[in-house]
Amino acid sequence: MNWHRPAGSISDEQYDVVVRPGSDDWRHTGLLVATLGAGESRTLQTGDDEYIVVPLSGLGVDVSCDPDQVRLMGRADVFEGPSDVAYVPRGRTLTVTASEPSRVALCFAPASSDQPFAVVDKDAVPVELRGAGNCSRQVHNFGTPAALHADSIICCEVLTPSGNWSSYPPHKHDEERPGVETELEEIYYFESRIATGGPAEAEPHGYQAVHGTADRPIEVNARVVSGDVVLVPHGWHGPSMAPPGYDLYYLNVMAGPGDERAWRICDDPAHTWVRDTWTDHPMDPRLPFTGPTHEETP
Repeated sequence: MNWHRPAGSISDEQYDVVVRPGSDDWRHTGLLVATLGAGESRTLQTGDDEYIVVPLSGLGVDVSCDPDQVRLMGRADVFEGPSDVAYVPRGRTLTVTASEPSRVALCFAPASSDQPFAVVDKDAVPVELRGAGNCSRQVHNFGTPAALHADSIICCEVLTPSGNWSSYPPHKHDEERPGVETELEEIYYFESRIATGGPAEAEPHGYQAVHGTADRPIEVNARVVSGDVVLVPHGWHGPSMAPPGYDLYYLNVMAGPGDERAWRICDDPAHTWVRDTWTDHPMDPRLPFTGPTHEETP
């Protein structure tokens, strides 16, 4: 199975990215990414799935799922800080309409209970600076259990300055071990940009790695560009690398079969020692890209 899906390889007439659960290899998470002109809409039935609507670019996106209607205040692009997001429960007709040219991610997962429609305002999104030194990165925790009530879906987004490493040390969450690890599939959706001072003709990109365990092998070593997706059904994932000259963004969508909605991970024991090497290093001064910082963790 090729778990790296290059931009344009999983599109249809309505969406630039289409990832749907429903196979033996992929059961719990989905992602649709739409590029919309001013006034253009996408409508779908949520069915048995719950959704999180995430504006990627565009400063006004209307979300309607009768009787709830809201305008999400977006952002110029994914590197301009958090966006408003909306949680849409199962059993609704969902319409997303752009007030100006926009790009919107619709993250979803099967749900087994009814939860209320909700909005997380951009100013309330927990912004976390994680790591230190050249492992510094910025995390927007808009769809984590602490920030958003949902049935199974967990979402966040990560911004990595050029030359830095994210999702490192490599970690996994593919087993149910109470209090230690939760079983979660994970989607990585990537965008990248030329860092400050780079020439307009440069080609922004990053890299993503995944490796497996002895009993569940998997191997991904992918060069990623804007619009690429990497699926992680199991195994150690990371690092996500932003080469010098290019900033990297990724949106994570996670869900699994467990009864508890929680993000519990374990490091690859061969590499967890790396965490101790940055305890005395300062946070990268380029962070945060924008917006206030509410929390810092190592």
